[in-house]
Amino acid sequence: MSQPKITAYMKPSCGWSMGVRAVLKKYNLTYEDKDIINYPENREEMIRKSGQPLQPTLDINGLILADVSGEDLEAWLIENKVVNPNSNEVDVPLNEPCAHEMVPPSAAVKINF
Repeated sequence: MSQPKITAYMKPSCGWSMGVRAVLKKYNLTYEDKDIINYPENREEMIRKSGQPLQPTLDINGLILADVSGEDLEAWLIENKVVNPNSNEVDVPLNEPCAHEMVPPSAAVKINF
């Protein structure tokens, strides 16, 4: 399989971004990591290419995958025969939101019946 050209528009530290990075590492795929937080021009480029503001967004050989998790990306890579499935472990969850978007356990609502 040939190495695809991948540009990934992501936040430096976000659960979904870390999951996408883990999948790319799992399959030894090289990619350009474009920080959309510290470099507004990267965010503008992502929005222009994808037509939407959500991340992670990937450009894989000119095809845009917008607002994907690591799980979404891995399924797409396998389904489209970009990679062969493997059982290598990853060191982060593949489908976890950014920390500021997670509901803390103390905010959970208890309902009594």
